[in-house]
Amino acid sequence: MAPPSDLRDAHLHLAAHGEELSCVPLADCGSVEECLRRVAARASETPADGWVVARGARTEAWGEARYPTAAELDEAGGGRPVLVASFDHHAGAGSNSALGAAGITRGADDPPGGVIERDPATGAPTGLVLEGAFKRVCRAMPRATDGEVTEHIRVAQRGLMSLGFVEVHDMMTSGREAALLCAMEEAGEIELEIVCYATPDQFEAVRRTLGAHAERRPSARVRFGGLKLFIDGTLNSRTAHMLRAYADPIPDYPCGTPLMSRGEIDAAFARARGEGFDVAAHAIGDAAVRTLLDGYEDARASGAGGFGLRIEHAQFVDEEDVGRFGGLGVIASLQPCHLLADIEAIARLTPERAGRAFPLRELIDGARAAGRDPVELVRLGSDTPIVPPTPSDNVQAAVYRRRAAPDCPVIGPDQAISEDEAWSLMRARSSR
Repeated sequence: MAPPSDLRDAHLHLAAHGEELSCVPLADCGSVEECLRRVAARASETPADGWVVARGARTEAWGEARYPTAAELDEAGGGRPVLVASFDHHAGAGSNSALGAAGITRGADDPPGGVIERDPATGAPTGLVLEGAFKRVCRAMPRATDGEVTEHIRVAQRGLMSLGFVEVHDMMTSGREAALLCAMEEAGEIELEIVCYATPDQFEAVRRTLGAHAERRPSARVRFGGLKLFIDGTLNSRTAHMLRAYADPIPDYPCGTPLMSRGEIDAAFARARGEGFDVAAHAIGDAAVRTLLDGYEDARASGAGGFGLRIEHAQFVDEEDVGRFGGLGVIASLQPCHLLADIEAIARLTPERAGRAFPLRELIDGARAAGRDPVELVRLGSDTPIVPPTPSDNVQAAVYRRRAAPDCPVIGPDQAISEDEAWSLMRARSSR
């Protein structure tokens, strides 16, 4: 069938998608050596005090399956601050000057929710930083101007509309981005329907800004969605919280890294109920998914309903938990397109659970068994700029469960759905 022209990307990062286009691209990079060559080429065009940022690294698909070291990045960058970021934005590697700008030195402690890899002999940082430590390096980079962020949004909107998208759900809107989006809509520049979710540190600013915008423009295209939480990390970084240990875990973190306790989740749910907003929660590992479902089930059982829950990613869902989505009315917001790039990581890190990756067939059937329309409870997105927002990639992964190359292994064939079903889960439906 021809691709529809009324598509919804249910999970992306709008301004970051536009920004990504200005960085050193690594999505098609195949080795540490190639990464370093691209960094060196960009460094030769960068002022001596400027940062070189490369994004999209998928080290599991590289020959050595490792990040460049800080020393290698020092050399490639000519002493400039360099950051090589994973495609998932949860891990990366920094040059020594980049690490130093973030306060990551030999004696530095791991930041909350983060890991600094250290040389076992010297104790010095190797360059690899995960989760909170990676975010610390990102915060040390020069801040984009309002004009630059606005242009990032313009570029992203043009590209998304050219692919047939009419609605997007932005999953980490900042207070500044909310204000810029409102200003762009006032100027007649916004053509997409944009639903904004904000993390706790930005939540009040985003809710206040978009609330005032809605009062001025009752039919505004830019709207408030709810609170965004991070319950765990990611597969490639081995920080997604799993029920079973990874085949090659991070030392001291055999099952990944939970980023919120059950008590913290319960408190967030209580606030959502009391203040009347929905929650979208990042959970990639099956343990993180179960924790969210347990918390939401308990909230409903205690009469504390009144708010909706979306589980973002739900990349791994245990057999015992699939039916709970339909039973509880929890939305599963998945990005099957990630399977196309995660095949090596799934095979190496979770070989015994490969069939639990992106369980679309079971989620759709579970919704129907609960008497619910699957298109209301199963949504597809891209998480761009983590991967490109190409709609056909979601179809390829959801229907064929492998890359288009004929010799590519198939991941979880029992979870395959039809092409019509895949497109239906990407169709826009007004949430006004």
